[in-house]
Amino acid sequence: MSHNSGAMMSNVGNPQVYNDGDQRPSKHEIEEAQNHPAYHAGAENSHQDLDSKDSRSLANRLNHASKHQGEGEEDKTVHDPLKPAQDQGHEPSRGAKIDKELQEEDEALLRKKGAKH
Repeated sequence: MSHNSGAMMSNVGNPQVYNDGDQRPSKHEIEEAQNHPAYHAGAENSHQDLDSKDSRSLANRLNHASKHQGEGEEDKTVHDPLKPAQDQGHEPSRGAKIDKELQEEDEALLRKKGAKH
């Protein structure tokens, strides 16, 4: 008797029981799945450019990043500190009011400096 390890070493039962062919999809099933609309549909932002667990290749990541580099890059600074609260129908916080005062002082100072030169 041989002491090899591995599959198909059992003499018990029908050898077809150990065949995994019925568990694998056929080529036709794979092609059919790839042509299904759900295979190509993906939620927007399902691939994040900086996601380390994303399975895309480096070349695909760079290509995608270069295509989307300028999209959505609006000026993200808040010009009016009171605006976010007012947009939501709330009274601005004390800090936002102070920020607004400081911003107005800075703008006045810059205008004053601009007039001197």
